[in-house]
Amino acid sequence: MRQGAKVAIVGGVFVVMVGGAGYGAYNFFGALNESGTGTEKRSGPPSGDEVAETTEKFFAAWEKGDSAAASSYTNNAQVAGKLFTSYLDTARIDGVKITPGKPTGAGGRTVPFSVEATVSYEGKSEKLAYDSELTVVRGKTTGQALVDWEPSVVHPELKDGDELVTGEADAPPIVAVDRDGRVLTKEKYPSLGPILDTLRQRYGDQAGGTAGIELAIRHTATNAGDTPLLTLSEGKAGRLETTISAGVQAAAEKAVKQYAESSVVAVKPSTGEVLAVANHREDAFNAAFEGQVPPGSTMKIITAATLIDNGVTSMNGPAPCPDTATWKSQTFKNLPGLTADESSNATLANAFMRSCNTAFIKLIDEEPMDDSSLTQEAQERFGLGKGDWKTGIVSTDGSVPASTGPNRAANAIGQGDVQMNPLNMASVTATAITGTFRQPYLVSPELDDRELATARGLKASTAQQLKQMMRLTATQGTAAEVMRPLSGDIGAKTGSAEADGREVADSWFTGFRGDVAAAAMVQKGGRGGEAAGPIVVSVLGAGG
Repeated sequence: MRQGAKVAIVGGVFVVMVGGAGYGAYNFFGALNESGTGTEKRSGPPSGDEVAETTEKFFAAWEKGDSAAASSYTNNAQVAGKLFTSYLDTARIDGVKITPGKPTGAGGRTVPFSVEATVSYEGKSEKLAYDSELTVVRGKTTGQALVDWEPSVVHPELKDGDELVTGEADAPPIVAVDRDGRVLTKEKYPSLGPILDTLRQRYGDQAGGTAGIELAIRHTATNAGDTPLLTLSEGKAGRLETTISAGVQAAAEKAVKQYAESSVVAVKPSTGEVLAVANHREDAFNAAFEGQVPPGSTMKIITAATLIDNGVTSMNGPAPCPDTATWKSQTFKNLPGLTADESSNATLANAFMRSCNTAFIKLIDEEPMDDSSLTQEAQERFGLGKGDWKTGIVSTDGSVPASTGPNRAANAIGQGDVQMNPLNMASVTATAITGTFRQPYLVSPELDDRELATARGLKASTAQQLKQMMRLTATQGTAAEVMRPLSGDIGAKTGSAEADGREVADSWFTGFRGDVAAAAMVQKGGRGGEAAGPIVVSVLGAGG
């Protein structure tokens, strides 16, 4: 919503406070009721009768607009009270009617319900309808059966730190189109929903539209674009061209749905244009662009380039692969099943295609390598870690810090202090196979005159070696099985990363086919070819 446009708009903000009290919140109203009865404090899960009684009273108070009473039936009365007051007085939502459904879940303590209401603003009114649910828990302080307070009780799309705003839209609506003029909607491409909202917020004015009147969610905690919920007055939509390919995006959306907590990005190496971005996550976080986690052995693309550019070895140069390698008193091992090779046939290409950790760790100690060698390569050649990417939406450009001790070795194999996301690794692959760094972008910089990040790129000989090693990996190495369905000029690198002490590693995979490069990550997905690999193969199959 446009700030300060009208006094009424400022008054139309529906603030969702972050609830910190949880189950142990002290319910002032409940405490009074309990102490007044003199009954013994109850324990254990609420009974079916208690669930029915609590929800009936809660819904009745909500419908009547009695904020104090409604909040008294929750385990965070103070926050709930402010929310209900805003809901009724300043969010311009009234005429509430709630229809409860049949209790579900453990002990029947989760109650689904439907809400029907009216939103009114300056003589314009629209019906609002949605479904939500609540769970009844035992208040630890009072012993009473209480609604477990979450912003999603009020509306399922609300999260901590969100606000509901009714008034003139912050930006005009847009019709976003792909590179071929096909319309992109959040209904057809769910992963693009938050991205389209952000694009509207950033480029609505430049796209040539006019703002309407709407009820929307403002994501104050993440600074993402507003999420419209209800339109009271249509604005005029502007047309916004993106670099997305509808066909590649559709493949990406379908692929990530097969794996929980997964993300993928595809880019066009010859231009840097983003062809697809998709996430399948419970938290709706755009991990594809904003994630910051270790990339595992996909990092070996950068490490290999560093070794070649510093004259340590070459694609066909020596790279012994022992069972273990010790660095600064820490011992590193290879993945189970990898056979050691310290013969004259142990080349960098062989270590790369088999993903031998120990070969890379032993080589980073060679002259002239030092603690900052990987950092310099990442920044100067691959354009990573300088914080200057301008993709058109919020994104991070990776981090390869200069590390000492064991982390210097860990960084070489994508562990330690290295952090990446699929956007970064798709860009790494694009740079590796073309030799030129082209900063990825989703909206043309010509629209807003933003300057894209630059980097030196790779020597032609280095790029040729990296591309050939990725080809070998895709046809003879760790990626051969998963890449088998693809034809044409293909290459890949697998990876798995141990993160946050998880027993199952994060699955990473990056690859190319023709003029498409893609990278994917699946949290707790295992080895690279087991989860992230199939996602990348699906995307490359649609766009190569």
